[in-house]
Amino acid sequence: MTDRLKALVTGGATGIGRSAVLALARAGYDVAINYASSAKAAQETAAEAERLGARTLLLQCDVSDEAAVRAMLKQVDEAFGRLDALVNNAGTTAKWKVKDLESLDLAEWDRTFAVNVRGLFQVTRAAVPLLKKGRNPAIVNTASIVGLRPGPQPLPYAASKAAVVNLTKTLAWNLGPEIRVNAVAPGWMEGDWMQRMLGDKYEDLMGKRAKLTPLKRCVTADDVAETMLTLLQANRFVTGEIVVIDGGFTSST
Repeated sequence: MTDRLKALVTGGATGIGRSAVLALARAGYDVAINYASSAKAAQETAAEAERLGARTLLLQCDVSDEAAVRAMLKQVDEAFGRLDALVNNAGTTAKWKVKDLESLDLAEWDRTFAVNVRGLFQVTRAAVPLLKKGRNPAIVNTASIVGLRPGPQPLPYAASKAAVVNLTKTLAWNLGPEIRVNAVAPGWMEGDWMQRMLGDKYEDLMGKRAKLTPLKRCVTADDVAETMLTLLQANRFVTGEIVVIDGGFTSST
């Protein structure tokens, strides 16, 4: 029997992470699924991945906790022995009132950077020894269009995603030629995340955004996962790049 490839997806229980887990499972990967608090959703994602033929490993871990991250990667090593792919998708945001700087809680600012930036680095650093044992190893980070083109999103979230863009490029330089590092930058995405961000204006604003998009819809988690898989499995001479996934919106406005 052919040995399946091995992957770790952080924030793998829901949204983009869930779609990435399932795309990897379909493509022949066994997948370690990291989650922070969404235990039930993680179990459901793992069960679906297993129906697709994957062996899964559920790992509860706050990626901002260095000791917990090291322990998590030790578990991955014991179960898989190597990593061929790492998807750094775990992320969080902060609450704020648009254009009201005083509405930002600095504890939420620190938490956003701890997860989105420090967490990404800590997982990557701990995963490097396993990736170096993998086959054509590659990393894909989840950035955001707001890290390239800021808008009304919470300041710490936008700034943290700009940091992810920079980290992707600097990690590509530091980890090459053995490990490729790229990122995806989704635009406005259908689903729970944007529903929380836009509240009762979700349907109206998403509809308006779709009309202004050349491909006439907003991005889905599956669209993002499809691009992630391409960056992991193909594009062998591409590293340090940020792939915008927004149906052409930013190129047409």
